Amino acid sequence: MNLNAPAFSLFYHDGLQLAYFDAGDPSGPPILLIHGFASTATVNWVHPGWLKTLGEAGYRAIAIDNRGHGASDRPHEPEAYHPSRMAADAAALLTHLGLPDADVMGYSMGARISAFMALEHPHRVRSLVFGGLGIGLCDGVGDWDPIAEALLAPSLSDVTHERGRMFRAFAEQTRSDRIALAACIQESRVLVDRADIARIDVPTLIAVGTKDDIAGSPHELAALMPDARAVDIPNRDHMLAVGDKVFKKAVLDFYREIGRQ
Repeated sequence: MNLNAPAFSLFYHDGLQLAYFDAGDPSGPPILLIHGFASTATVNWVHPGWLKTLGEAGYRAIAIDNRGHGASDRPHEPEAYHPSRMAADAAALLTHLGLPDADVMGYSMGARISAFMALEHPHRVRSLVFGGLGIGLCDGVGDWDPIAEALLAPSLSDVTHERGRMFRAFAEQTRSDRIALAACIQESRVLVDRADIARIDVPTLIAVGTKDDIAGSPHELAALMPDARAVDIPNRDHMLAVGDKVFKKAVLDFYREIGRQ
């Protein structure tokens, strides 16, 4: 498999320069991909094979580097990372590309951003895939304050919190701006009210690894929504579920079922 990232382009929104790629089948239905916390469009969607999977299935794959991540600008103020502002970035990318709408797929924090996009820019979202986030979207995903502390620690060897070490190591692997990520994790965990999630009526697929201790139940979230279905990704945790073949097959089946051919 060729893991090389496609060429990235830049656009401007909300005073920031933001990076994205536009690849896959240019004549296919557009899928807007929104990556997770401390990741990038390349790490989340190219390396695990999503670009290859979607491109070979005839889809146009568009992926943004969220503010604070990858090749996009990295503000250090926590208020810059409210999910509404990141959802507006994603909607602005569609505008930049001349697209009225797209099917939207997000992983973890990207799923939260996708939910805000569906609520605040509903005419831009044709369908949703939430990966790595279930009822935690509404109820919270645990104590993440140690993550910010781990990101700001002098070195990885100073971090004892298990999840903190995991994200600090991931941030170092991706050569991330740790101050920007600490600001992001402080502000981006805004919850979605259950009454609001029930207003999202586009077809939705929710996929979570059975060993994921972060996301919360996909079935409980799907039960709140008018047109949602849940998929368990067997024996995968939060980090490993993203590239799993069960997840990929479920997404392709979902798109076929809703007529995205």
